[in-house]
Amino acid sequence: MNRAHLFTLFEQAHTLTGHRDFVVIGSLSILGSDDEGGVPAEMSMSIDIDCYTKADPGRINDVRATLGEGSDFHRAHGYYLDPVSPSLPSLPDGWEVRMTVIERDGLRVWFLDPDDAAISKYARSQANDLRWIRAGLLSGHVSLPRVRSRLGSTLFLDDEEAARVREQIERDSAWFESVRRPHGGGIA
Repeated sequence: MNRAHLFTLFEQAHTLTGHRDFVVIGSLSILGSDDEGGVPAEMSMSIDIDCYTKADPGRINDVRATLGEGSDFHRAHGYYLDPVSPSLPSLPDGWEVRMTVIERDGLRVWFLDPDDAAISKYARSQANDLRWIRAGLLSGHVSLPRVRSRLGSTLFLDDEEAARVREQIERDSAWFESVRRPHGGGIA
């Protein structure tokens, strides 16, 4: 998946909704990176674009039938729009101001910061989320120190989710140190 794919989808969403500003959260928010060409495949392989219309988040649901999973668009392009709410993910305070925006052909697409996305992915802790984070750590797109610094301002669903996030960060920290240490087959 790449930015061109996103803009193809958002051109259709604009035609259907009249909105020009869209917010991408989840895995494909990494496509807002300055280094799009350096994004590891593990971080951009998703085929569902988790997003909402910036000015009227609920309006994105109006295009689910036309651009969502199982739609003609999905069958023709191999990817689809997955309408989400901005309140869905567990995110730290200030996430809105850390988003990057890319403008093209009158459309503005706002992308969640990779470290903020990592916190949300830690909260879910699904296998694909943890692979995304580790690929981001190895490529430098995700920073554990920044993720840790934002934990204190993150409103988690409950204490269990907060504990799961902290435990997974500690596991990834140990893993990351082990692959960074020069030894037999590790990364130097």
